[in-house]
Amino acid sequence: MKTIFKTFFEKIISRLRFVKSLRFRIFLIIIVVGYVPTLIMRYGILQNYESRAVSLRTAEVENQAKILANHLAVNNYLQNTNSDTINAELLQLSTLYDGRVLVIDQNFVAVKDTYGISEGKTIISEEVIKCFKGKSISNYDSNNHYIEITTPITLTAEVSDEVSVGKIAETENQTIGVMLISVSTDNINIQVLDEKAQTLQLLMTLLVIGLSWVASRVLMKPFDKVTSAIGEVRDGFEGVISDVPDYEETEHIIVAFNEVLKRMKILDESRQEFVSNVSHELKTPLTSMKVLADSLNSQDNVPIELYQEFMLDIADEIDRESKIINDLLSLVKMDKTSADLNVEAVDINKMIESILKRLKPIADQKDIDLIFESVRDVTAEIDEVKLTLAISNLVENGIKYNREHGYVKVRLDADHQFFVIQVEDNGIGIPEESIEHIFERFYRVDKARSREQGGTGLGLAIAKEIIENHGGTITMESKFGEYTKVTIKLPPNGGKEENG
Repeated sequence: MKTIFKTFFEKIISRLRFVKSLRFRIFLIIIVVGYVPTLIMRYGILQNYESRAVSLRTAEVENQAKILANHLAVNNYLQNTNSDTINAELLQLSTLYDGRVLVIDQNFVAVKDTYGISEGKTIISEEVIKCFKGKSISNYDSNNHYIEITTPITLTAEVSDEVSVGKIAETENQTIGVMLISVSTDNINIQVLDEKAQTLQLLMTLLVIGLSWVASRVLMKPFDKVTSAIGEVRDGFEGVISDVPDYEETEHIIVAFNEVLKRMKILDESRQEFVSNVSHELKTPLTSMKVLADSLNSQDNVPIELYQEFMLDIADEIDRESKIINDLLSLVKMDKTSADLNVEAVDINKMIESILKRLKPIADQKDIDLIFESVRDVTAEIDEVKLTLAISNLVENGIKYNREHGYVKVRLDADHQFFVIQVEDNGIGIPEESIEHIFERFYRVDKARSREQGGTGLGLAIAKEIIENHGGTITMESKFGEYTKVTIKLPPNGGKEENG
């Protein structure tokens, strides 16, 4: 059952992979950006239409209310509500606008209600009080869809003011009542307009979807060019990709890819050269042993002395083959487990002294002085076995490629960031053109002399791998025929990042 569900969900996920596509996301963003304005447009149209319709309805009702309020005042309706004409006009107003009319006197008592339910009741509200002060008020309740209008019922009275030149008659408006009118807006038909707005919105949405699809394809076309170009390079693995100048981003991608491609080509050439060198280095001792063995087999009654000499040569070739294989295994092991360092606190001074003591018999054969110059005591977290191998290779090279009565000096110093080991000799030196290749695997300045010295061309490559695995750097300075100096800079914590 679990397998069935797992397979089912994997199928769903595989079908939804398009969601991760940049093209789909561009398509979706454009749709959202395009759809929101259509939504705003639709509701904007409806709101604008409703606002305008309510405004017109309010103005129309206020005009009718003023006329009717004047009739009420002239006919003294607040004292006598039995006027059939006025009652008919009130009923007509409420019927025409599907609303309700209340007539309120100065005592806030409803003397007339077209609904007939509030007559004789006291009606007090903020709008009514303000209206008694002569101010007409209108409010629209959008939730319940009705307009409420309060209109003052005013009576014009004459007043006289005596002045020196005679009497001047003036008029004054006196509010004697209020008309409270509620008008329904349900008959403002926005449904038809809403349907038209929905249709327009749908058409615009479809247009946005179409434009989004076209835009996403156009915008992604440069990236498709990049993908196609990378595919062509992958199939042929030659040349570089020409620029795709549509976007700055595609230019950056192409530049970065071309750099990676160049690096891959260098690595591929290096791998081919490495395989070729390995084949050659392993084949040379085998060829020598084959020649020596054939020479013995082709002769009858071989003297024991010659036989022993040839066997010693064969043993030397076997040792050389074994050394090459061991060095290769060391390199492969470091490539695969570069992070697996057996780090522990080590006294670097004692370690170097031990290395020089072990190599002294070899140095004595050529009367080479081994000198250790320690500026200060250093303790660091390192892999002692591997770092010993690296420094031993450097010191041994200084001995091998040196003159008689020469010297190899190892200098140890440190600061607050690194400790530095320098291995310097006054030997034959290295040509300037070979310095940049000296740490490459199987590279040898003088192949014939290297073989005579038992070199494999891997010692410096191994040293470089070990130093870099410790988070350090190794550089070489040399002048042909005079000296060689190798400088190693290592962090005291074995290449691990310090906390906090």
